[in-house]
Formats: sequence, C-alpha cells, structure tokens
Amino acid sequence: MLAFHLLILIALLLALASALVNVAFFRSLAPAEPPADAPLISVLVPARNEARGIERCVRSLLAQDWPRLEVIVVDDCSDDGTGDILRAIDDPRLRVIGGAELPEGWVGKNWACHQLAQAAGGEWLLFTDADTGHAPGTVSAAFAHAQQTGADLLSAWPRLVTVTLGEKLVIPVILFFGMVFYPHALVTWLQRHPLVAARFPRRALRLLGAANGQFLFFRRGAYERIGGHAALRDHLVEDVAFGRAVAERMGEGMRVVNCEALRFSTCRMYHSLAETWSGFTKNARAVFEDNGAAYLAMGGVQFVLFLLPFAAIFAPWSPHGLVLAEIGVIYVIRFIIAVRLRTSWLGAVLHPLGLALMLAIGVNSGLRSSAGGVQWKGRRYTLPPRAA
Repeated sequence: MLAFHLLILIALLLALASALVNVAFFRSLAPAEPPADAPLISVLVPARNEARGIERCVRSLLAQDWPRLEVIVVDDCSDDGTGDILRAIDDPRLRVIGGAELPEGWVGKNWACHQLAQAAGGEWLLFTDADTGHAPGTVSAAFAHAQQTGADLLSAWPRLVTVTLGEKLVIPVILFFGMVFYPHALVTWLQRHPLVAARFPRRALRLLGAANGQFLFFRRGAYERIGGHAALRDHLVEDVAFGRAVAERMGEGMRVVNCEALRFSTCRMYHSLAETWSGFTKNARAVFEDNGAAYLAMGGVQFVLFLLPFAAIFAPWSPHGLVLAEIGVIYVIRFIIAVRLRTSWLGAVLHPLGLALMLAIGVNSGLRSSAGGVQWKGRRYTLPPRAA
C-alpha cells in the first residue's frame, strides 16, 4: 500500500509539472490593429435551436473592428424561432442560410459547417458556436496571432462561463484534463522543427492534436487541404478531429496552435447539470474514436490519480501522510488552472464531486455508445465513429 501511494504521488507530481509547463506555454490573444491589406474573413456559425443566445453571438460578431468581414449563419432546421431572430438582424454583412436536410452518415454540426464553408468567400474561415460572445477586437487579435505563429488552424479557448452548481462542478474538469495531459510544449517544438516531426509516424503525430470547436480559425487553404468538414463528416467531436488532422501533417509543415482568448471571448456551454450531462455524454466516448482501450485507460488513470486519494484518506490502512500529500498536489493543480483560465473556484474546491460526476458521464457515454448511440438536439448518432 505504501509503494502504491508513493507511485500515485510521483505520478501527481509529474501531472503538476505538466500543468506548469502548459500554463507557461499557453499563450494569450493580444489586442492588434487590422492590417492595411486586411483579407476577407468569413465568420461561420452553425445554429440549431439556439434562440437563447444567437442574437448576442451574431451582434458581437458584427461589432468586430475587422474591415472586411462577412458573417454567415446556417439555421439548421431549428424549430424554436432561431431563424426569426436571425432574420430580424439588419446588417448587410450578415447572411442567413436555411440548412438542408441532414444526409446519411453526417453529424448535424459537421453538415451545417460544411454548408457554411461552401457559402463562404473568405481567405480565412472562423467557425464559432452560437453560445459564444466576442469583444470587438477578437478577429483582429486572432488574425495577428495566427500570422505570428504561422498557424494553419488557430484554436482559441474562450472564458467558460458557469452559473449553476452542475456547470461549475463539471465544465472546468475539461480544462483541468487538458492542462495536465496535453503535451503543449512538445507540439510547439515539433511544429518549429518539421524535419524532426517528419521522422515520426503520422499516427503518432495525430495523437498530439487537439482543438476547441468554440473557436476554430483556419487558413482556407489548410482547411481544404485536410478535406474540411466533409473528411470528418461522422465525427461527433469534430474539433479534436480537426486538431488531429492538422497535427498528423506537422512533418509537412502544417501547424495547429492552441491559445486562450479569455480577454476577448466567452462561452456558456450549458445552462444546467442536465444539459451538461447530455452534452458531455455525447462527447466523452466519441473523442477516443475507435480506440476503446484508450477510453478505458484514461478513465482508469483519472480515477486512480485524481479521485482515489479522496476515498483513501478515510481508509485506516492507508498511509495518511502520503495520501494527504496527494490531495494537496491535486488541489495545487486545480487552483493553478482556476487562476490561469479563470474557472470556478467552487468547482476547484469541490474537485472530488466534479470528477466523480465526470467519470459517471464517461461511463454513461460508453454504455450509450455500445447500446445504439447517443442523442443530441433531436438526432441520434451511432458511436464510435470511424477514425479519419
């Protein structure tokens, strides 16, 4: 038991080191002026039953300071008045498209975004969700950062707004895992040395990819080079799949850059524990594509490292000094990430409850996937999707 908990503590210290490195390498969008030769940027928003927030999102996009901008929204067969809200916004830069019926083999969001890309005329494509809001300089800051880093895909992480207890418990866990497990420094280094990256198998490079669908900023040529949404038509977690599609081409010089946009963008993903449960049930198993072993292994690692110590502290046979050290390291990681990414302090304090909920969601996602698929916004999807 002593050796077991010593191994856990060592692993947690490595997790802390990884989080510290990622915090150091995770850059921020900074204010920038549009260039004199500003290219046309197409801002693309898929919307299916988004009456709750679509007006705020679209008006924030139309308030950008970018001189050459078009905003295109697909009303994806909404029945909650989303289309009426959009058509009431009077701005020549806004186009509202009625979405076509979903073809066989497509995920709804991917089909909507595919239609958006076909309608767009921009040299750059910014895909963003209808539950986001953006300060006036967001597009300028994103373009400047993409130019500075040579990004083919710039994925900016908005500040995640959480209001209800369920949101505060679960949603920050995603950022916690990202900062602990994602090898941000390695990806940055490999992209700066594509000749080194070219020596790695593409499948290995693919595992290093990640992105956030709330803010995907593509060079149009790069988007088309990887096949766009059509290449990922059956992926429920298309943002991570895009990150992987670019990452596997690092040896060819392509770059996926993740950064934060806390100063510019916000997103309230869900509005209750029930919505949070449903949304993450859709994604938790699907993010591992056809790799069931990785799904099970990740769940086991999360349980042993980040939840078990909170139960072991009550066991009379546990080495309580080591277990207290483990719990201390976990809380240090949570508080560092809460400060850096401005997530809920309550969620950090109640870490065991939030992680237990997330693991339960993961189990539910796996069970539903194997029992015929998951439902999202009135549509059922079979899991896991094929790998790209």
